[in-house]
Amino acid sequence: MMIADIKDRERYFALHEKMELLWEYVLSHDLAHAPAGRIAIDGERVFINVDDSEMQPAEERPLEVHRRYIDVQIPLTASETVGWKPLAALTTAATEPFDAARDIAFYRERAQAYLPVHPGQFYIMFPEDAHAPIIGNGKIRKAIGKLMI
Repeated sequence: MMIADIKDRERYFALHEKMELLWEYVLSHDLAHAPAGRIAIDGERVFINVDDSEMQPAEERPLEVHRRYIDVQIPLTASETVGWKPLAALTTAATEPFDAARDIAFYRERAQAYLPVHPGQFYIMFPEDAHAPIIGNGKIRKAIGKLMI
């Protein structure tokens, strides 16, 4: 897991061969005003989900994990808190079997750490990072870049 300022994004291009492509798209489009939904950049290999969500208290947000994608989460309109816990530290089974089509499983464990993330920043979650996004109060629009690994 990493949290950084968008101005420092180039430091992270080496993490994935398509990271620069993702950021080129993000910076050349007004995602704060784009329609919500999926934006294909390179088919299934690179895409962005633009989501409008109601934030929730930490105790209501499950941890989620992915196997096939790295998440690059970018809050656009509000600050949020993200919970994190290493996948290896999870001690319970997923609340439902892993959904391969959606590349997601949920866990009802508490995060080990909670970190604030603000517009102008982003965070990267790898498959070994269980995370609970959209913690807080109010509404948030965010872009979630997905990079296939």
